[in-house]
Amino acid sequence: MAQQLSRRWRRARGCEGEPHPGTQRTAGTPFRTSTGGSAGWSHEELPDPTRLFGLLGPNGAGKTTLFKILATLILPDSGSATVAGFDVVQSSRDVRHVLSPVIADERSLYWRLTARDNLELYGALQGLGRSAASARAGELLEVVGLDDTGEKMVGSFSSGMKQRLLIARALIAYPRVLLLDEPTRSLDPVSARRFRAFLREEITGRQGCTVLLATHNAEEALELCDRVAVLSRGRLLAAGTAQSIASEMGDDRYRLWTNDPGHPGIAALSERGVVGGVTTQGIDESGWAVLEMDLPGGLDRAAQVVAFLTEQGVAIARFEHVDLSLADLIERVVEQRGAAAEEAPVGGKRDA
Repeated sequence: MAQQLSRRWRRARGCEGEPHPGTQRTAGTPFRTSTGGSAGWSHEELPDPTRLFGLLGPNGAGKTTLFKILATLILPDSGSATVAGFDVVQSSRDVRHVLSPVIADERSLYWRLTARDNLELYGALQGLGRSAASARAGELLEVVGLDDTGEKMVGSFSSGMKQRLLIARALIAYPRVLLLDEPTRSLDPVSARRFRAFLREEITGRQGCTVLLATHNAEEALELCDRVAVLSRGRLLAAGTAQSIASEMGDDRYRLWTNDPGHPGIAALSERGVVGGVTTQGIDESGWAVLEMDLPGGLDRAAQVVAFLTEQGVAIARFEHVDLSLADLIERVVEQRGAAAEEAPVGGKRDA
């Protein structure tokens, strides 16, 4: 659980577009003086066990800063956060026993050592004895699918193999929570798909870990994660399933294929206010005009519109819902809720 977190840091010198010396910056919020301050993360119960939880938001939203606070790598200036009941400030040692950040930087691996040597070395750093570290390394190499390459130099590994090794390293100490910051950004589409399946089936499925995933990838956010949260300027703007957030944001765009885009029946729906924002997207390869329109009211309303157009003699080849892209979803959340969040009283609680 994280509540009313904020993080500030001083700027050494000012420059164009930067604050003056002595000014502090709250993570992901506009520059403020030291007396200003602002909550960076409002009250949110983070994921239940064995779930995938995604953090979304534009660059500078505060995702990485939040991860660093949860991993006890930096201290918050105010507020509180607990992991498995342990406070990240007061019980940081206990937090590190149950939570492990997966550092996406492949350079943190020892490329001139084998995969097994990397894991055994890290096991020793975690306090495991020689035999325990060796046994754990062998177990994890099998878990991440690298058991047949464990004796190869890491420098010869592909990016996908290195990502799996980084996951294995993070699992050395039997954590209950993993933090992943854009883990597939350096992977090709096929490797990224396999990696997402590995997270779902092995890490959250068989290993029983909760995964907090910061991502800009639509497939990870909309298909992999059970729940997501949208951050902007250090504030939590929305949390829930991607589908529920999209529905709240007015996810009511539909696409219609017809050979008569100027039919009076379509115009009548616009005049009555049943549909809005009707635009022609072009002509497809079969010669059908593709229209898009806003149609609030859900599937029942959409069915009524299709029935009406059919009765009016409009030829319809296809009618479908237009899913919001990840970029559109984040943009709508920020536009609709960002201003209200900025105007909220400092220190005030907002439940998500």
